[in-house]
Amino acid sequence: MQIDLSIFNPKARPLLGLDISASSVKMVELADTGKGGYRVERYCIETLPRDAVVDGNITNLEATAEAVQRAWKRLGTSTKYVALALPAAAVISKKIILPGNLREQEMEVQVESEANQYIPFALEEVNLDFQVIGQAPSSPDEVEVLIAASRKEKVEDRVACAMAAGLKPIVMDVESYAAQAAFQLVEKQLPDEGHDQVIALIDVGANVMNVTVLKNDVPVYAREQAFGGSQLTQDIVRAYGMSPEEAENAKRSGSLPENYEGEILRPFMDALAMEVSRALQFFFTSTQYNLVNHIVLSGGCATIPGIDEVVAGRTQIDTVIANPFAGMATFARVNPKKLIADAPSLMVACGLALRRFDQ
Repeated sequence: MQIDLSIFNPKARPLLGLDISASSVKMVELADTGKGGYRVERYCIETLPRDAVVDGNITNLEATAEAVQRAWKRLGTSTKYVALALPAAAVISKKIILPGNLREQEMEVQVESEANQYIPFALEEVNLDFQVIGQAPSSPDEVEVLIAASRKEKVEDRVACAMAAGLKPIVMDVESYAAQAAFQLVEKQLPDEGHDQVIALIDVGANVMNVTVLKNDVPVYAREQAFGGSQLTQDIVRAYGMSPEEAENAKRSGSLPENYEGEILRPFMDALAMEVSRALQFFFTSTQYNLVNHIVLSGGCATIPGIDEVVAGRTQIDTVIANPFAGMATFARVNPKKLIADAPSLMVACGLALRRFDQ
């Protein structure tokens, strides 16, 4: 969903990927090294106050904007243009087939009349965008077009938040599409670059586990489960009598008592592996597929050391931790070890940063 790309081409100037998730603000800036390579210029993660973002909605605009501003200052960049994303749940998307010989304006008219059938709101209440995906599978004279629509207030909240932080939003994407753009970089690291293989991309954030199963970059299944890292935070609160903020900070800095790993972290990792296993059972029973070749873990929970081994042990499926930056050069100010540790939680921000290089 473009906000306004008519004034300039995003390729021509730097652009930050800005991901506003339930627990933190993440920013990534990439540069082009030529020959299709990228360099990580800078990145940062800034914790959000509790309940500033709930179910993908910005409920405390001021606190969220302040976190965005702090993140931008820590980033130390002069770039103010940002690409943002909406949660998939806030977007209605639909593929339609249109004649291939339509001009842009004719296509817009057709898209609007088609959109009327699928969108349960008046068109003036929504931001509507479309993209030609390619030739329709059924006929060479037709094209497949993806329509995406979201309530205006959902878009405006994120735009207002970025602007309040002194930034200039250029692109509005969808979190799941941004994650898939970054996933293509991860896929290249798999055997045979993941070609003809069934790959489950499992993103475990603070409150939600998003499961997307792909084959040759085409999603064949998607599901959301209510499970995430906030459960671990609650376990810490209960065990040590901390406030949620203290628990979150202790979790991130690794300053918890000795019995934490055995008594709290390990059961949580087992529960996460169990959820992944359940999600795959749903996938097998509701599709014609009966195997998954690889699991790719992303999101904040994928940063837990050893989680890949626990999931692989439970599911008996090769499991890797997502690192879209694996093949990239890094600028001197980026700590490579810290980047590897943070990488799985930066998938959406990385996918958004890649929008700079869109044709």
